[in-house]
Amino acid sequence: MSDFSLFLKLGFEHISDLQGYDHILFIVALCAIYTLKDWRGILWMVTAFTIGHSITLVLATFEVIMVSQTLVEKAIPLTILLTCLFNIFLTKGEKNVKQSATIKYLIACGFGLIHGLGFSGYLRSLLAMQDSIVLELLAFNIGLELGQILIVMITLVLAFIFVDKLKAPKREWNLVLSGAAGGVSLLMVLGLI
Repeated sequence: MSDFSLFLKLGFEHISDLQGYDHILFIVALCAIYTLKDWRGILWMVTAFTIGHSITLVLATFEVIMVSQTLVEKAIPLTILLTCLFNIFLTKGEKNVKQSATIKYLIACGFGLIHGLGFSGYLRSLLAMQDSIVLELLAFNIGLELGQILIVMITLVLAFIFVDKLKAPKREWNLVLSGAAGGVSLLMVLGLI
């Protein structure tokens, strides 16, 4: 297996690993206010997250910035909780959802900066053995984006089933997803899980 495909797989597994469910929760929280017809908007949102994630991942891998992993591990679930609260309290109607898109892109990118720090130590140790790490970092980030797209598509298909086919109110769908993700992230913030 080439280094490129190895790091592509590593990026995909990083975001979609059920053991590291904090990443999945964050993507689900980003998707909570969207349905399948909004797929373009949420893909841009996830890409904004990847851009933020990639920036700090590169900076931390090259040791341009160093942040305490303990602090990062506390901040990541806080980003999930804040995203869920944003979904619940600031996006009460369809008009507000559209108006808040730019804010959500900025939030996704900003929170991506925090999430990128979460994996940098491990990735730095893997890349220490490489002669050139540019292609490996690119492969990792492409894998990350592909994993996120898979999570987005699963979430949007479920939204399509419940909201469009079973006629569950969109607001309640948002409350269920945001409430569940927010509840789990609150337990993580409190150190209970």
